[in-house]
Amino acid sequence: MTPAPDESSLLGAEEPELLNIPSRLGLLLAAWSERWFPDPLIFALLGIVCVFCIGIAMGEKPGQLAVTGGMNFWALVPFTMQMAFTIVGGYVVASAPLVKRGIRWLARRAKTPRGAIALVALCSMLSSLISGGFSLIFSGVFVRELSKHVKGMDYRAAGAAGYLGLGAVWALGLSSSAAMLMGTRSSLPASLLNISGVIPLRQTIFLWQSIATAAILTIVSTLVAYFSAPPPEKARTAEYYNIESAVRETESQTRRRPGEWLEYSPVLTILVSALLGWYILHVFRASPVGALAALDLNTYNLIFVTAGLLLHWRPRQFIRAVSESIPATEGVLIQFPFYAVIFGMIVGTGISDRLAKLILSVSSSGSFPILVAAYSAALGVFIPSGGSKWIIEAPAVLQAANILHVHLGWVVQIYNASEALPNLINPFWMLPLLGILKLKARDIVGYGVLQLMVHLPLVFFLCWFFARHIVYVAPLK
Repeated sequence: MTPAPDESSLLGAEEPELLNIPSRLGLLLAAWSERWFPDPLIFALLGIVCVFCIGIAMGEKPGQLAVTGGMNFWALVPFTMQMAFTIVGGYVVASAPLVKRGIRWLARRAKTPRGAIALVALCSMLSSLISGGFSLIFSGVFVRELSKHVKGMDYRAAGAAGYLGLGAVWALGLSSSAAMLMGTRSSLPASLLNISGVIPLRQTIFLWQSIATAAILTIVSTLVAYFSAPPPEKARTAEYYNIESAVRETESQTRRRPGEWLEYSPVLTILVSALLGWYILHVFRASPVGALAALDLNTYNLIFVTAGLLLHWRPRQFIRAVSESIPATEGVLIQFPFYAVIFGMIVGTGISDRLAKLILSVSSSGSFPILVAAYSAALGVFIPSGGSKWIIEAPAVLQAANILHVHLGWVVQIYNASEALPNLINPFWMLPLLGILKLKARDIVGYGVLQLMVHLPLVFFLCWFFARHIVYVAPLK
């Protein structure tokens, strides 16, 4: 391992002109997180203990908490597999020769370490508005490629920049589970449909206020990433972590045995990709509420797996890319079930209802947006799943919004903007990115804390400010 800069001198007096205030703060927080932040599994286990203690304090029975938590251990298995396939699908696309050439071209646009980190931040957030899962994998591969072309780039800060899509704006775009759910009549539970009716996408993610919020957060986050990046003299580069700079090159196409002919032939790839492509088009055409409603996680994953199969052209190359992606899924496979225990204790008892009633009991039309944002962000620490958590929150907050005459679509976007805040420090969504980068959560959380210090007041202000300028619309039932 290459010797690292002495931690005691990271904030020293030498070369002070290279260390502006954001850089100093970023290095300080990075040093803190590397020393004190636990492994993501420890974070999940601590979360279980914390929620259990909160439940006891609220009067819940210990046995009930234990039973509801244990019953839900396997509740996120479908979602776990979806996220594993998100990693696999994103990696096989990002590692395909054609895409690698595009990533290399983009990496060569960066000329300075700070410029490279800002570019990662911008690309991460823009891509997350289309697909949060792809944003994680693309950003990871992009950072590793940049480490080859940009000398002196801090690998930690670049990794944190690659996570900004999931930590800042992803839920304000097409990846928003809450907005997609509320815009799809067939997906809405009857109880929720009676409260809010269908809320079309033009009243959620396509509100100009929502677009403006996403733009402001993107600009601010990119600037924070740029100015907080340490100079080369203080950087911990990929070499320090013994990280290979880029995805390995394509292996030889030599056929050694007759039985390998189909492994190297594109015939099966073309046929199967055509069949799956036909089905994907059918999904979009057959959607009763429009093509956008078909863009769920399953559809995204199938698109990327199909595209990866076609882009690699030969089955042998495709399966090799899949094999390379599997180690990146290990954190997801073992840790998501423990988060499901947290989810079960909150949903299966009265914890969620009590918290919601407490927030709503002190709400007014003016304070409601901020209180909803605070509630969504706080609950997101323990249930880091946008769609599942919205099902928990939606009945109470939308009913209150009707009473207080707060625009229902903007309430959905308040939720989307604020529920991403804990992602900046919660390892749940980091796992796919960390798997690609070969880093620990503690390596990048320091820069996430810095972003959170900026995002928290900014998001709360935007949620409150825009709520004052959107006219309430009665539910469309």
